[in-house]
Amino acid sequence: METLISSLQPHIPFAINHASDVAAARRAGQKLADALGFNEVQAGRLAIVITEAATNIVKHAGEGMLYIMRAQSGISTPGVDVLAVDNGPGIADLETSLRDGVSTAGTAGTGLGALHRQANEFDVWSMPGKGAAFFMRVWSTPAPPEPCGVEVGALFVPLAGEDACGDGWAASCNPDGATLLGVDGLGHGEKASEAAVAAIRALEVHPSAFPEEVLQRAHEALRGTRGAALSVARIEYEGDDVRFAGIGNVSGIVDDGAARRALVSHNGIVGHNMRKVHTFTVDCPSGALVILHSDGVQTQWDLRAYPGLYARAPAIVAGILMRDFMRGRDDAMVLVARRRERCA
Repeated sequence: METLISSLQPHIPFAINHASDVAAARRAGQKLADALGFNEVQAGRLAIVITEAATNIVKHAGEGMLYIMRAQSGISTPGVDVLAVDNGPGIADLETSLRDGVSTAGTAGTGLGALHRQANEFDVWSMPGKGAAFFMRVWSTPAPPEPCGVEVGALFVPLAGEDACGDGWAASCNPDGATLLGVDGLGHGEKASEAAVAAIRALEVHPSAFPEEVLQRAHEALRGTRGAALSVARIEYEGDDVRFAGIGNVSGIVDDGAARRALVSHNGIVGHNMRKVHTFTVDCPSGALVILHSDGVQTQWDLRAYPGLYARAPAIVAGILMRDFMRGRDDAMVLVARRRERCA
């Protein structure tokens, strides 16, 4: 069975600066849970996760970002992801801080422990002086489903003052492999968003297509739009590599923990002046990260500057890259995928 997730699904960013922001975030999460058919127990667990994650930002960092979104999982079971990212002092002893009753802010010390207990999936990264990031996933049913062959974490942020985002992403997963797409519609605003949506729809129609086929189909679909930069990567579970094709400035990187390899894109605009598409194959062993990001994110980043981050959930990696390398003068998107050993 083929499952496609993308930036077309609900994605709610909250700037957390004050205690009043906590209630607003919780209400948004409850509304999403209702729309996804959560039962009362799971919806209550989600409310606790959002409340504690947002409160933790206020108490320990002063400000940060909370992202609430439909589970970025290549399976059909509904769920909600919560990502909390701050640039506060960080946590010196994570293991101790996750125990109930431990507090550095004079409270009961149940916040971080509650995050761990109430979420079906939980991960955290922190470093003294470099803030913290928490990832929680709550499924609509108590028993978590079997995972797909890739873990995915992605964020997209429109230019300040705009509601529509011209950057987007998509990921499809089936028993044979996964296809990743990153798109940057020219300019920003509604017209750029139209181009990004058209590219995602091209993958939606043929989710198992090879990168060059996706680019050709997107080229036809985008002819009536501004056009876009577009990169597509295909991970086949039978091999240890990734197949990549790109037009324009959506960067592609494979990072296996020891080395970072850039994936080569060619000049052009999908939908307008795209020449022959060239594909490249790069080693991508199990556990490696494949990262696509738009030019709204700086290219001069290195995961080795963040000890331990490589091994964390892709959503956390995406959150830290967005926090520290978003340019702020354009739309921005980052998609991080880790290849698992097998697919359900």
